[in-house]
Amino acid sequence: MNAVSADAAVRRPIRELPDELISQIAAGEVVERPASVVRELVDNALDAGASEVTVKLLAGGVRSIVVEDNGGGIPSSELPLAIRRHATSKIASLPELESVATMGFRGEALAAIASVAELSIASRTADAAHAFRLDARSGELAPAARAVGTSVEVRELFFSTPARRKFLKTDATELAHCLEAVRRHALVRPDVGFAVWHEGKLVEQWRRAANAEQRLKDVLGDDFVAQSRAVQVQAGPMSVLGRAGVPDVARSRADLQYVYVNGRYVRDKLIAHGVRSAYEDVLHGGRQPIYVLFIEIAPERVDVNVHPTKIEVRFRESREVHQAVRHAVQDALALARAGEGAADGVAAPSLLPAGAAAASTALPGLAMPAAWAGESRPSWPPRPQVQGSLGLQQAAVLFPQEAPAAWPAPQPAAAPAFDAAAGDWPLGRAIAQLGGVYILAENRQGLVIVDMHAAHERIVYERLKASLGDTRIEAQPLLIPATFAATPTEVAIADAQYDALLTLGLDVSALSPGVLAVRSRPAALASADVVELTRSVLAELDKVGASHAIERAQHEILATMACHGAVRANRSLTLEEMNALLRDMERTERADQCNHGRPTWRQLSIRELDSLFLRGR
Repeated sequence: MNAVSADAAVRRPIRELPDELISQIAAGEVVERPASVVRELVDNALDAGASEVTVKLLAGGVRSIVVEDNGGGIPSSELPLAIRRHATSKIASLPELESVATMGFRGEALAAIASVAELSIASRTADAAHAFRLDARSGELAPAARAVGTSVEVRELFFSTPARRKFLKTDATELAHCLEAVRRHALVRPDVGFAVWHEGKLVEQWRRAANAEQRLKDVLGDDFVAQSRAVQVQAGPMSVLGRAGVPDVARSRADLQYVYVNGRYVRDKLIAHGVRSAYEDVLHGGRQPIYVLFIEIAPERVDVNVHPTKIEVRFRESREVHQAVRHAVQDALALARAGEGAADGVAAPSLLPAGAAAASTALPGLAMPAAWAGESRPSWPPRPQVQGSLGLQQAAVLFPQEAPAAWPAPQPAAAPAFDAAAGDWPLGRAIAQLGGVYILAENRQGLVIVDMHAAHERIVYERLKASLGDTRIEAQPLLIPATFAATPTEVAIADAQYDALLTLGLDVSALSPGVLAVRSRPAALASADVVELTRSVLAELDKVGASHAIERAQHEILATMACHGAVRANRSLTLEEMNALLRDMERTERADQCNHGRPTWRQLSIRELDSLFLRGR
């Protein structure tokens, strides 16, 4: 996660770039607000090998910004070059531009800042007797006092362009943006200490941390780490590390989403889509997940020279990155939750304790059909019957509400005693059913409340996904083809992905150069708007490729089937059935949420129950 320059040990001199290299560099730096200045100056401090960075602000950074570091410093002979456009020590040739490993590389930041503000630089190298200070306006170079490192002072931002200064917000708002700029650096560099002062007061400080997890706690809080799961995947030449928040803590705004590529904070639609697709059947409504992801990839496989602020990147193999991110987050979310709300601060056990598979029994009447599960023994209530084939065609799971005369009446199961050996199940043992909707269970932490329909819906959905394989979705031919005006891109995708569309039950072909005709649609989505469905599928195919688009469409259909196939509310269950459902939940991936993102269970600790009855007060 540490983005330390390969040249930090051996310093390279600042040189003006040749014209042929300048012509390859994307449009110059854009100074939008004080936070833009802070970001660029902290980038330079990190590239210089600093282990301590201090930011001092006045009036939210509008009146003054000072960034001090203890890096290698700049020789006095190179200070005048440092404020010239396209003068840098980071790159010297086109191959280096194509494999940038430093935060900065264009050599434009200081020149851009000097054009809209008063700028001065004081710097000292380890072999210099004292520091030198350069005033960018006058060009005066004079001796100064400071330790080894560099101080950059920026005063009266936009003094020469008052029209731009009018667009700045309040001091408090600009300060918040500056803090966020430093926070983004702090998250990815636990080996560096950061401090932010405003109007002479320390407003934020992150000391050097022993490891990345400690820095995450320092910056985002202990709750973020407690409510997230570790992401750690190696996909060929790329690694994806970090943490992804559990669906329960999703937010209404996307304000806690951090992505880094080779140590650089980026906002990338491709990566954001990959993360979102990993949450697609566990996130409720328009909620936004929280996550911090660090992607490490060979520098030559990513282009950082595509945006003036360097906040966007372009990958050579974009779909490879999308799939790696998606599967990394999916794998983290699939892990069973480590019991929420543990009492007395003691972590609850995993949802899959040792020997779980051997100790549990299938849920009578709630498991998948015998033909799917590989079992043929009778049970009560009867196992659900599937009408039609085992694919998606006409699949309807039926649950009888009354026992047929041929079957013996169910015998109530005695509630087993809760002991240490048998009570280690994270979801505990069932003790009652409430309102025909909820299962009440007792575990070591206290009371577990389970929404039985939501829980069984997830179980059925995951089993349907596992059973689907490569089955093609059944198509329903249209008597009259649906036609619509298509863009050239849509026509090209329809032609190139014709077989993939057929797998989804969509027969789409060109009727004329600018018109597409849809001749079939998925039988399970007979009521859907076929034109809108086709457009959305074409957009998905264009964005992430055929394999993911097909899988996503299949899963949407399976989710609908699972919802209709899950046990309904107001069905009376025996204790044996309730316990079997709890055990199935503990063995099922993503059992914390139903297919629509609603939670399936909640924990009430003994302490919370005591507080309801004022015990101990």
